[in-house]
Amino acid sequence: MAKRFHHPAVPIVLAALLLDSMGFGIVLPVLPDLVVALGQVDLAEATRIAGYMLVVYAAAQFFAGPVIGNLGDHFGRRAVLLISTIAFAFDYLLMAAAPTLAWLFLGRFVAGIAGAVYGPCNAVLADVTEPDKRGAVFGLMGAAFGLGFILGPAIGGLMATLGTRAPFIAAAVLAGLNACWIYFRLPETLPPERRRAFRWRDAHIFGAFRPLLHAGGAVWLLVAALLWQIAHQVYPSTWAFWAQIALGWDAKAIGWSLAAAGIAMATAQVALTGPAVARFGEARAAVIGMFVGGLSFVGYVFVSQGWMVYAIIFVSALQGLVYPSMNALLSRMTDAEHQGALQGGMASIASIAAIVGPVALTQALAFGADRGWAGGGFTLAALLEFSALLCIVLAVLPRLRPAEEGA
Repeated sequence: MAKRFHHPAVPIVLAALLLDSMGFGIVLPVLPDLVVALGQVDLAEATRIAGYMLVVYAAAQFFAGPVIGNLGDHFGRRAVLLISTIAFAFDYLLMAAAPTLAWLFLGRFVAGIAGAVYGPCNAVLADVTEPDKRGAVFGLMGAAFGLGFILGPAIGGLMATLGTRAPFIAAAVLAGLNACWIYFRLPETLPPERRRAFRWRDAHIFGAFRPLLHAGGAVWLLVAALLWQIAHQVYPSTWAFWAQIALGWDAKAIGWSLAAAGIAMATAQVALTGPAVARFGEARAAVIGMFVGGLSFVGYVFVSQGWMVYAIIFVSALQGLVYPSMNALLSRMTDAEHQGALQGGMASIASIAAIVGPVALTQALAFGADRGWAGGGFTLAALLEFSALLCIVLAVLPRLRPAEEGA
């Protein structure tokens, strides 16, 4: 295993991410029903409330992400990963016991401060992987996330028969197992000689990206990453609600659709990311993924039957090329001492997207739903995705040096 992944930390981090994404996926199918029950509102209003809930999470993570990334550059990755995972176990227990909507919002705030495990996991992989191999390894990270989405939503949909709280308890158990796995098995990947002092002036989004600003095309690449992330908030913020409004699906059907999306994502990440990056380079692989993703959003606008959803899901798997390709390209532009800060900054970009995206996309969905049309969220997502694509094609590709392009 160590030989296959070049470093023993890689499979451990991938397994940790798998468990974490399973926990996140388990709760998605029941979230609409829980918000409706606690808020005593209809489905359209529950969609808006869920969007505000994601904003609370993202706002907390926006400020905490760079702090956690810089703490990882100072204290090492293992401690940050362990504390984040323990905090997530606490968060799921808090949401399982929530008697009101306010408690759900508090749980999302705690989770946002913890910052999840994605940024520190990316920093671990950057620590132990050569720059020209990072695109493929980041693709494996996406595959682990996708596999978690195969198992998590399917389990969540089945557990919904036990009540809307049961999936949250299962997610807390998974997070606890994840913390144990990290504590006993994960080696530290940042040696003391590569650590740097923690400085508050660097522990914010602008400080995180300061080492990138000299690189040609980096600013527009970050803009494209932001637009792309906002567009992809359409999945966590609206999918369960859209499926009920557009197709009348129940929690079990929503769970199976999310599992299918996980299968498609994992397959694309394992089988296509490495070869696509090797053949086209990181930037052009991102262009391919964005183009297919934008077309997929347009397809969802016109869905009228369930089988159409599954057809689009498997075609849209190519959008899985985008994040590992952009992350690898930005990582190539950053020195070894600032990989944690970079991933913290990327977490803040994701947080900005998760502040803007859920509000805009859920409001677009609810606005259309009030008028008998379910395609508002995906229409807005398509416009954002094609805007990100234009940033890459017009402002990034022409400015990349061959070494940065990775072709």
